[in-house]
Amino acid sequence: MKIIPIYSWNKSIHKMTLSRRNFMNQPWAGGVTLLICVILAMLLANLPFTKEIYHAILETDLSISIKSPIDPETGLRDIDWTFPKDMTIEKFINDILMVIFFFTVGLEIKREVVCGELSSVKKALLPVIAAAGGMIVPALIYTLFNHGTITAGGWGIPTATDIAFAIGIMSILGNRVPISLKIFLTALAIADDLGAILVVALFYGGSINLPLLLIALVLIAGVIIMNQLGEKNMNYYWIPAIVIWFLFYYSGIHATMSGVVMAFLMPMESRFSKPFLVRNFKKYINRLDEYDAINVEESFPNTLQRHCLRRLSYITNNTIGISYRLEHALNLWVNFLIMPIFALANAGVEIPDISFFNIFQPLPGIANVGFVGMGVYFGLLLGKPIGITIASWIAIKMKVGAMPENASWKMLFAVACLGGIGFTMSIFVDTLSFGGIDPAATETLRASGKIAVLMGSLSAGILGSLLIVMVNKTENK
Repeated sequence: MKIIPIYSWNKSIHKMTLSRRNFMNQPWAGGVTLLICVILAMLLANLPFTKEIYHAILETDLSISIKSPIDPETGLRDIDWTFPKDMTIEKFINDILMVIFFFTVGLEIKREVVCGELSSVKKALLPVIAAAGGMIVPALIYTLFNHGTITAGGWGIPTATDIAFAIGIMSILGNRVPISLKIFLTALAIADDLGAILVVALFYGGSINLPLLLIALVLIAGVIIMNQLGEKNMNYYWIPAIVIWFLFYYSGIHATMSGVVMAFLMPMESRFSKPFLVRNFKKYINRLDEYDAINVEESFPNTLQRHCLRRLSYITNNTIGISYRLEHALNLWVNFLIMPIFALANAGVEIPDISFFNIFQPLPGIANVGFVGMGVYFGLLLGKPIGITIASWIAIKMKVGAMPENASWKMLFAVACLGGIGFTMSIFVDTLSFGGIDPAATETLRASGKIAVLMGSLSAGILGSLLIVMVNKTENK
């Protein structure tokens, strides 16, 4: 057996760590990870030896139940308490883990509104108007195929753009896409996320429990007041965030909206100023040298020096606002854990036979059903680019926005096609659609919607990529 020296192991581990970090830092890495999880979910849901285990895991009950013995006289229990209600692993992913996803999206939107691409009227108008067009036209196309049927309520499914896949494809295409259009699509996707959040909040919640909602609003008002008074200690925001999640969960507002609300309430201002940082940095750096002479027996850092370093770390950390720190800290967790888990749990559609892929016909066996697949597919593939392009044209012609630098209308339309990649948010809206009918029919309709989202997103990605390559070759002859 060959013995490998310790330093070789360390060197190998170091290279593996660097490789992992380099992969995670690539703009396309999130999209690739999601794609792998989608394929894996489809396999798990359809292979004969995994599909029962897959569905059993997702349906595992995580609720805590406290029940007293049944009274023999009344046949009832004195105590019958379950918390949280109906909490399966699938609901845990969609109602708890996705809160963190929406929280991160909210932080990103807030940053862009305060100091990014949506921070001024001039910067924001074109992508915001384009995003609105990219939501309205797909909704109209879906409604055209489903008006007057039990599936009409799924109009929100094709209205969202998945920023991870869109940016991933643009990064692979490299300098074929002008930088100005990359910024345009990124800002559009962020505005689109805000629109999708509003759609979920306004149209895809349950029946509203007003007393709980009022308590939540009072608590939110209290957090706003705390923010305005200048409180920048992160610990004072966690407990209200958890309570607001519970209130939203039981009030009928979708629980993920609590993440968005709390994201907007997180302070962006730092706890310590630059002069305070510089003054304390000098003070503690000087003390590091002084403490060398006090305790010569201990190696660096000694007990007193460790205290200095902890203070420096605390002050440096708090010189960055809570909002920025959380966005940076959660970004990798969301892209490489939460979104892949969401894909594994929600993209696994069981395909009974090959005809299930035929999204261009109504589903058999369900009365008064529309063309869910066609509405979603054409909403993403055609509705998104047409809506984005027409809205952009109107905004530029009315001089409320300017054409992105070094961009043509052909290239803008090609990039707008990538806006039809609607994976994460579209599937999320699909999981909330078609309620209030027969549960079996609901599951079938949602499965059909997911298949259409996957096919529409794939087609939009391919079409956008091909058009970008063709337009780039034509314009650079």
